[in-house]
This record gives sequence, C-alpha cells and structure tokens, in this order.
Amino acid sequence: MAKAKIVTPSRIHITLIDLNGEIGRIDGGIGIALSEPKMVVEVEESEGLHVSGFLRERAKKVAEKVLKKLNLKGARINVKEAYEEHIGLGSGTQLSLAIAKGICEVYGIEKSVYDLARMVGRGGTSGIGVNAFNYGGFILDAGHSKKIKKDFLPSSASKAPPPKILIRYDFPWDVVLVIPKNKTKVYGGREVDIFRKYCPIPIEDVRKLSHIILMKVLPSIVEEDIESFGSAINEIQNIGFKKIEVQLQNNDVKNILKICQENSYGAGLSSFGPTIYCIAEKEIVDILKGDKRIEKIIVAKPKNKGADVYIRNVL
Repeated sequence: MAKAKIVTPSRIHITLIDLNGEIGRIDGGIGIALSEPKMVVEVEESEGLHVSGFLRERAKKVAEKVLKKLNLKGARINVKEAYEEHIGLGSGTQLSLAIAKGICEVYGIEKSVYDLARMVGRGGTSGIGVNAFNYGGFILDAGHSKKIKKDFLPSSASKAPPPKILIRYDFPWDVVLVIPKNKTKVYGGREVDIFRKYCPIPIEDVRKLSHIILMKVLPSIVEEDIESFGSAINEIQNIGFKKIEVQLQNNDVKNILKICQENSYGAGLSSFGPTIYCIAEKEIVDILKGDKRIEKIIVAKPKNKGADVYIRNVL
C-alpha cells in the first residue's frame, strides 16, 4: 500500500490582464510561485474517508468530490501544514490539487494537472495557481477564448478549463509577504458581485497593462533588473481590475501597501488581498517590525518548480 506526501507552493497573483474581452479573449494573468507558506498533505488508501489536520471541512469536501469522480472506495488524508484561506495566496487551489494528486498517486491513476483542476473545479479564471502547482516560477497564462468562457467570473464560480501557460521563467528574487491583522476577505458571492459590477473594464486599461507586462515586467525578469520589475509592480496597482481590488481593501491594508512601496523596489496586493508582497531587500522587515497593524511577515523564496511529490510503500 502506498502513501503519498504532497508539498505545494503558495502563489502571488499579480494581476488579471484582460477583463474587457474586445479582441475575443478574457482573463489571462501573471503571478509567482513561492516556497512559503505551503501546504503539506499526506494521503493513504483507506476503506472509507478519514480526514485530519488543518482545513478539515474543506479537505473533506474536495476528497469526496475526487473519490466520487474516480469511483474509489476511500482515502485517509492528513493536512499536516496549511495557511489561511482567502488572504490572496491561493490556498484553495493548492489544497484541492494536493488532495487530488495524492489520491491519484496512491491508487496509481495518471492524470494531468489540468485534469485534476477540472476534477476539483479550480482554474476557471486564473491559471496561476494551477500552473504554480505544476511548474512553479513566474507564470503568464493564456486566459480564455470567449468561445469557451463568455462571462466575467472568478475562478470559484467559473466552469471553464484552467488556462495554459504562455510564458514561464525562473523568478530570481525573494519576496517579503506582509499579512495585515485587519483582513478584508473577498470570496464567494461577494467576489462574483464585484466581477459583475466592474466588468468589462475599459479597453485603455487593458492596453496599458499589456504594454507594461510585455515591455517592462517580462524584460526585467529576463535581465534580472529588480528596479524595473519593482517599478512595474507599483504601476500595476493603479491600472484596470487591480486598481479595483486595491480600492476595495480597508485603510490599514492601503496604508501598509504605501509604506511598502516607499521602502522597497515595489509592492503590490496579491489577488484581492489582504496579503501584500514586497520586491525588497530584507531591510523592509526591520522597517515593518513593530507595526501593530501587521499580523505576520514572511521572507519567501521563489519556488521555481512545481509541487513536490513523495511516494513510499507502507505495510
């Protein structure tokens, strides 16, 4: 009998690119896989379903879905390490893919990461989390043709398949994550309502953002120009859907973001937040220490490969 251990990355979601759709595609995004925080999930064969550890209720729902779709008898799942949900670091996708991958591994079932994502209903808008799990690094995903996905919806409400990668690079710098105490969490019905209210965004914003990504973000990674990359991250906070995400955050988060931008190469809100990421030397940690509005600071190395999968036989 086999036992699988899956260690996932987390991910920064820098921005969605096209929530206008004028030229026939929507979504698309850029993001970065990180080594910390992470999910650690262990899976074994079992006669029934047994779930322990962190995020048990969510893990149980995911496992039930996977077992039903694969017509399997059960699994023993232990979520040994996890991080908080709905803070902009992609916990839902990483947990779901880890469970699906672990179950497939112990039962000897071969499925691609895109098959797993469809099975657990992830990646319907952004492909960053799915591709971070599979490949790691800096990712630019292809978004969706409007022939496949017609509506502006968050991943949690979209049934579209996960987007494929257009570009993937090793990411060269550590990132400082700042998690505020005062958390404005955007998910579920509220997230759907925001997409409906603000989309389509102006085509001029899409064009400006695309220009920055093509001629500033991508070259700065290839050339390892941290100043140019950080400057681009700062600019992105004031464009398109990312501007809306920042505006919807609370004043504590906005003020911390401003401090981070003023004391680093650049800083941004990951997804809807509230987590802020800094492209910075580690001195930023000393500047932020003692700020009572901050719950946690993590100096995270990039994860330039996908999730780690360990298999061993047990008696």
